[in-house]
Amino acid sequence: MKHIEKDNLITDSIYVDENKIIQERSIDAAPIIESNKKLYTHNDGYSKSRELKRVASIPTIVLEIWSKEYHKDNNKGNWFALPKEVQQKILKKKLNSSEFQYFRTAPGKI
Repeated sequence: MKHIEKDNLITDSIYVDENKIIQERSIDAAPIIESNKKLYTHNDGYSKSRELKRVASIPTIVLEIWSKEYHKDNNKGNWFALPKEVQQKILKKKLNSSEFQYFRTAPGKI
């Protein structure tokens, strides 16, 4: 038996096989990455007043994965339950690496 739910870009699939239930989550990140690439070259990311800077657009499913990677006791992947200091540490490490450059929406280091 297979059950699939699609909510915007995230697809949740649930498979039932004998005594096992398997949940799979996936995302079509292509539209987000294409938008981020355009924003990255649009301007320097600062607001007109220069008080705010746009730096990244990250799908929430990616934040869940990062939460699980860096905070093992948070097995639910609740990014928003993490302390702000931990969130900032994770974002700084991930977004300053070339591996996740396409989540960036403006140049510079975090």
